[in-house]
Amino acid sequence: MEDKLLVLRCKRGSKEALTRIYQKYKRDLLLLAVALLKDVSIAEDVVHDVFVRFVEDVHNFRLTGSLKGYLLTCTANCARNRNRAAFIAGSVEADPEESACFRSDEPAEVVICNEQLQRLSAAMAQLPYEQREVIMLHLHAAMTFDTIAELQEISVNTAKSRYRYGLDKLRLILNHEAEK
Repeated sequence: MEDKLLVLRCKRGSKEALTRIYQKYKRDLLLLAVALLKDVSIAEDVVHDVFVRFVEDVHNFRLTGSLKGYLLTCTANCARNRNRAAFIAGSVEADPEESACFRSDEPAEVVICNEQLQRLSAAMAQLPYEQREVIMLHLHAAMTFDTIAELQEISVNTAKSRYRYGLDKLRLILNHEAEK
């Protein structure tokens, strides 16, 4: 209900409503973008682009479902387009251990979170993009496999298989790392 009110206020030109939407969902969108792109600065650009497009089209926007789901879908699409463009251009991916980092004012929290995020990011980076995307959309964005299948233009069974195979591979990677 709050999201519908915020969107309505945005349509009327409320900067406070847009700020609230941004503050409410920025972290979720950034986490998804970082997981899909493996580069914090590019992920921040993607999130920025999503919000800019949202503002540009807010007058035509109709909220029929979850605003969070809509913004996460836009983020996943934008990240997929960035990855596709980078692949076509032949650019080299950034090292996920260098690019994924957590920012905070608490030094102990930064160290712990950065270490965990780097381990997870490095493990996620070893997954094929399609598996990584399904895992993030299902676990982080709480999207159903039906929605993911529609978004990726694949069958529901393919989405479920990518998820299962991705989790199995991620489990193997992290278990192997723990044995070291």
